[in-house]
Amino acid sequence: MTQQQQLQNTNSTLTAEPVQFYPQRRETRSTCCYCGVGCGVIITTEGKQIVDVKGDPEHPANFGRLCTKGSTLHLTAKLDARALYPEMRLSRDVPREKVSWDSALDHVVDRFADIIQTHGPDAVAFYISGQLLTEDYYVFNKLAKGLIGTNNVDTNSRLCMSSAVAGYKVTLGADAPPACYEDIDHTQCLFIAGSNTAFAHPIVFRRIEDAKANNPDMKIVVVDPRRTDTAQLADLHLAILPGTDVALFNGLLHVMLWEGLLDMQYIRDHTEGFEALKETVREYTPKMVADICGISEKDIIQAAKWFGAGPTLSMYCMGLNQSIHGTEKNAALINLHLATGQIGKPGAGPFSLTGQPNAMGGREVGGMANLLSGHRDLGNAEHRAEVARLWGVPEVPATPGKTAVEMFDAVKSGEIKAIWIACTNPAHSMPDLNNVLASLRNAELIVLQDAFNNTDSNQYADVFLPATTWGEKEGTVTNSERRITRVRPAAPKPGEARHDWEAVVDFAQRLEQKLGKTKALFNYPDTETIFNEHRESTRGRDLDITGLSYSILETQGPQQWPFKSGASQGEARLYTDGVFQKPDGKAHFMSAVYKGTADKPDARHPFHLLTGRLRDQWHGMSRTGIVPQLFNHEEQPVIWMHADDMQRRAFKHGDIVKVSNKRGSLVVRVQASDEVQPAQIFMPMHWSSQFMHGLGVNALMPPAVDKFSKQPELKHTAVKIEKLDLPWQMVVMRNCDDAQLISKVRKLLKSFDYASCGLYGRDAGMVMLRASHHAAPDAALIAELDALLDMAEDAPMLTYNDAKRGISKHILVQHNQVTGVRLIGETLAADWLREVMSQGTLTDELRRWALAPLSAPPAGQHSRGKIICNCLDVSENEIMETLEMGADLPTLQNKLKCGTSCGSCVPELKRLVKLHGKVHA
Repeated sequence: MTQQQQLQNTNSTLTAEPVQFYPQRRETRSTCCYCGVGCGVIITTEGKQIVDVKGDPEHPANFGRLCTKGSTLHLTAKLDARALYPEMRLSRDVPREKVSWDSALDHVVDRFADIIQTHGPDAVAFYISGQLLTEDYYVFNKLAKGLIGTNNVDTNSRLCMSSAVAGYKVTLGADAPPACYEDIDHTQCLFIAGSNTAFAHPIVFRRIEDAKANNPDMKIVVVDPRRTDTAQLADLHLAILPGTDVALFNGLLHVMLWEGLLDMQYIRDHTEGFEALKETVREYTPKMVADICGISEKDIIQAAKWFGAGPTLSMYCMGLNQSIHGTEKNAALINLHLATGQIGKPGAGPFSLTGQPNAMGGREVGGMANLLSGHRDLGNAEHRAEVARLWGVPEVPATPGKTAVEMFDAVKSGEIKAIWIACTNPAHSMPDLNNVLASLRNAELIVLQDAFNNTDSNQYADVFLPATTWGEKEGTVTNSERRITRVRPAAPKPGEARHDWEAVVDFAQRLEQKLGKTKALFNYPDTETIFNEHRESTRGRDLDITGLSYSILETQGPQQWPFKSGASQGEARLYTDGVFQKPDGKAHFMSAVYKGTADKPDARHPFHLLTGRLRDQWHGMSRTGIVPQLFNHEEQPVIWMHADDMQRRAFKHGDIVKVSNKRGSLVVRVQASDEVQPAQIFMPMHWSSQFMHGLGVNALMPPAVDKFSKQPELKHTAVKIEKLDLPWQMVVMRNCDDAQLISKVRKLLKSFDYASCGLYGRDAGMVMLRASHHAAPDAALIAELDALLDMAEDAPMLTYNDAKRGISKHILVQHNQVTGVRLIGETLAADWLREVMSQGTLTDELRRWALAPLSAPPAGQHSRGKIICNCLDVSENEIMETLEMGADLPTLQNKLKCGTSCGSCVPELKRLVKLHGKVHA
């Protein structure tokens, strides 16, 4: 029997959803689905289609502001990159085919049940996501730990926040950020460590800019190896060498101790372990720390004095967390707050910025391999018994679950037979990607539950379950400042997609029957029922929300926890009374010493490779990567390198280089940057095999993990870099908003030694393919590409072919508009032809010169250059021309309107004014 016949035999009819009436135009309050700032949004829907989004002026996280990503969310509410129905295959050597939900779930139930009964519950695993809603997270956790009996449920939050969790717990006793956004307005010293807030949390950065404008005496200290947009706002930038944070923080404490800046009364009354820490930091003199960190003694002393004077608010993110010593980095920074009493008061406290929209909610419900509901610990027998009673199960298993890196290693070894992946893309986001891909290929069963069909992990799934996403989901999320917000659906579920919690509950109910369970654990008709059970799990805990309800969130708006029964509101700040979540009620100092990075540069791999974010993209780009205008600021993957290093290696701007270490290699273009120091290079983490030939920068990152948090070191590795000679070149541009066509073009990336494929423009935009090769590729490959893009010889084109020189140029013209360009062999005109495609009509003058080898447009035409302001489509060249006329920042904003919408481009505008303005801002 064929796969198709087997699938047809198990197919059954889906129950039709009741017909609903959708008003022609309506507004729905919800949240942004990107970072952990938790911005409120108002979604406008016409009929069933989301058509606009704006910031919610009443939401306390953003007061109406949105960044470039959030303000374009409505442009992602299209279905061409969406998964709309379940798919399944019974063999890896055949493609998946459309099936019913009944067929898909019954198949997965049979496979899971067989594996559990044959190999035990720890032979299955769930790898989930900080982008799920709290209610989704809760049922996944209960499914694994309550029904199946395995703690093999972990999340991509392991990759971003687990060291922050461990740092809080080891020092303060609970995973509870003690500060809030309002503290930005009250602090006198803002200490930002390991966070490019301007890119990663733009709306928080807008608030920082406002606070600095309102209080010019406020000091901003930024700790980061790179001179980022965030660092450029700083009064003091500590450009430490990668991985030396613990040495710096110990050095600051040494100075504070010496200068009498510590609050000894607070230390005596509210902390333990200071004497041991004092002995540790005694040797961290300014001289020693300056030598380790590569900064000046003077700057170390100045930073310590500002921090000690207070009130001081620290903000930190992946630069501390994504390290094999991430817990110690977090704790060493928290030590500074405890030693100075800078906690539990306005404008003070250690504030971890959350990377994903609901990583906090996932931690609250215990959705990780070492946690249980209500901030309970899996290793605590009393905690396990409490959760077992709540769920009505005999016990919660005591055996620790596999954390992210361990989980995929266990899949590779065969210890884990089946893995269910939800709302995340491990084939891009994990470290040492070649090893992870080998794991995915070795799995007996992979279930992928996702809203998008364009992720790198998609190809490995045996069963694909379509999920709802932003604008369609219902539930709650918790942001960085512990604020819970109701998420409301603005549009119906598309196709046959289901809410994540619905799919899990349906599966769990079927699995209960298959395993012969007599007690039903998953009687959840809606998300409110799940929330209420989660709420009960928090009773008496540090995050007690027993006074909170859907009704309160609906009528009174977002609320912070704790929100205990009988309370009228939540608590903005924690530990105001100096009582901490340790058994003795005191905070505990953690004594940490400096240790190096997992990978250290050597003669063969002399460069530090750092990773981070772009301003206008997010994570693996499954959502932002379908919006052309979000590519306008950075259109293709590149490595940034210091100009001196480029000169020493005879690299030119735009050269193609190979970056490699023992785990893999990447082929990308190199660009000069004054943001990186000598011997350091930087590449954004977003780019994957969907956008380049190669797996992305995570392929080079070490799988080594922090011994406390099990978080891998995704921020740093050591590499070598060498120039490649790839003489054959091609640039292809085609107006296109067909996601399936773009996907077909991207399948060709592997055919070239170097290739990148992104988008550009506004509205529908265009697909951009750039490729280079060691020799001219087979003509059949180019013919295939031409056919895909409807640019074959019989199309209405301007053409130029010189076979002897290997030059071939096609310019597709439709209705006097350039709608396609394919340049082979000579590509000088690519950039200005892109502007012609994006901006205007093919005039007679342009027609005469379109095929000429010109790097600049003909007379009378203007090249716009890089887009700086994405919201209002203002380019670098337009800004430069205005600066040449004597403009300052306010003039730029008044004349060109750049920087007056979301504000994300303001730091770059300030830099351009400083470098090129005749009147400095």
